[in-house]
Amino acid sequence: MFGVILASVGTFFEEISAAIGKTKVNNHEESLYTMGFLQLIWALILFVIIGILRRNDFIFSLDSLPTFTVRAFFEIIQFHMSLLGTIVADRATFGFIRVGSIPLLLAVDLLLGYTIGSNQIAGIGIIILAFLILLFTHCVNRKGMGIVIFTTINAVVTISLFKYDISRYNSVEAEQSLMYLILICYFLFFAFFVAKENPFGFLKKPIFFAQSFSVGVGIVMGSFAFSFGPASVIIAAKRSSAVLWSVLSGNMYFREKHIILKLFLFLLFGLGIFLLMR
Repeated sequence: MFGVILASVGTFFEEISAAIGKTKVNNHEESLYTMGFLQLIWALILFVIIGILRRNDFIFSLDSLPTFTVRAFFEIIQFHMSLLGTIVADRATFGFIRVGSIPLLLAVDLLLGYTIGSNQIAGIGIIILAFLILLFTHCVNRKGMGIVIFTTINAVVTISLFKYDISRYNSVEAEQSLMYLILICYFLFFAFFVAKENPFGFLKKPIFFAQSFSVGVGIVMGSFAFSFGPASVIIAAKRSSAVLWSVLSGNMYFREKHIILKLFLFLLFGLGIFLLMR
């Protein structure tokens, strides 16, 4: 239950940042690479602070290097493509389509030894039903859908590797601190040498600071959520709550349509997540 709450609140903060970043990139006020840096820097800072405060629990095992290295490769692709999907796709499209990773993660959880009960299976089924209604009613803009579908599938790899590492080798703060350092180096390099921007200068402006800090808080909350439950349940909480925030953000901020149908679909996702929590 606590993991579900952490994941749901975390997605709210992530949606704030995504809405700001989408607007600023589309208005050519920042590049995708600077957006990536801003999305990551505060998450890294917060993980490091937590690691210092809990230094006895800051654990990174060299035995995790094979899976950590593979995860780093897929995380770079995932984060880059997720930012591209955020910029190109409607917010509701982004939120709904990424729900598709839930049934895939259920299969992974079963392989990792978690017990999934009948209520949880029913919850997954309802979420899949809502997903099918979404596709057949055409209530979302299909622009950028291919990119979002890719990130939905690739997320199964990155989340599974993350869950594997923190279950067997590393603490959350150690795993994520090193991973986000790698990602920041990637986005800093391209921001400086391709976009010709200094991402650090953006942090001096209140709107970009809010964009950066809000997603940092959201990422930290979402990462620790995986310590409190199976990956399929936590990702279901993240995806379902993200649907609500993205639908509201898309309607209120980006003037996206079909709000009633989208809210109905959110209720189906809500029923699914309720069953998953039982």
